Amino acid sequence: MSASATVRAQGLRCCRGTRTIVAGVELDVPAGTRLAVVGPNGAGKSTLLRALAGLDAPADGAIRVDGDDLRRLSARRRALTIAFVGQEERPSGELTVAEAVGLGRTPYRQPWSVAAAEDRGIIDDALGAVGLGGWGNRPCTQLSGGERHRVVLARALAQQTAVLVLDEPTNHLDAAWRLRLMQVLDQLECTVIAAMHDLDLVLRHFDAVAVVADGGILAHGPPTEVLDASLLRKVFEVAGDVVPHPATGLPYLLLTHVDPASN
Repeated sequence: MSASATVRAQGLRCCRGTRTIVAGVELDVPAGTRLAVVGPNGAGKSTLLRALAGLDAPADGAIRVDGDDLRRLSARRRALTIAFVGQEERPSGELTVAEAVGLGRTPYRQPWSVAAAEDRGIIDDALGAVGLGGWGNRPCTQLSGGERHRVVLARALAQQTAVLVLDEPTNHLDAAWRLRLMQVLDQLECTVIAAMHDLDLVLRHFDAVAVVADGGILAHGPPTEVLDASLLRKVFEVAGDVVPHPATGLPYLLLTHVDPASN
């Protein structure tokens, strides 16, 4: 399996029940790049991500991963290709940490097989990546909310797929772990598609950003070009200024509330 894959959405329309949430979606995510999906609450980010991950079928359009129609992939093949983490996912309290992370290895196993030594090494590496090295035997019931979220992220890392889809991955993480998670994602070779609320992190850690608003993709391109003052005011009702960090020189986004009536 390749380390990363190209994801293309063509003419995508996604619904909840009979209601169209987003339509006319055209996205091209080159292999190995990181795409942030942003937008106001309720714009349809989660709906779009579930379609891109193959969890929900779109009402219209096609999603292709390295040219393969996502709808035609078997469940096992899809699980070997795309890992998904929902924003409110939690590991079962009946499992230990290692067992929960080990679920990411399920697509690689034959029926009734047991975990191989290679799987245990992959699980340990995934736990180390999220700062839970040596925690494998702990019951998930003994973890905090943030630690449980990191277990779910480790499960996705252990799945070792070409595409990683994350819905609000920084939810439930403290400030230090938000930054550390971004460092983990920076080091991955796979294609990453993530719904994000923190626009400042998007600016520094993603190659491209797609803005979901008004029932479709309002803008798509490099974060420094897309997240300009006009778009921030129109979509998020904030004023934004990009300033360099005094020590590193990296761009940071400073946001200020504005009165919507002034638009």
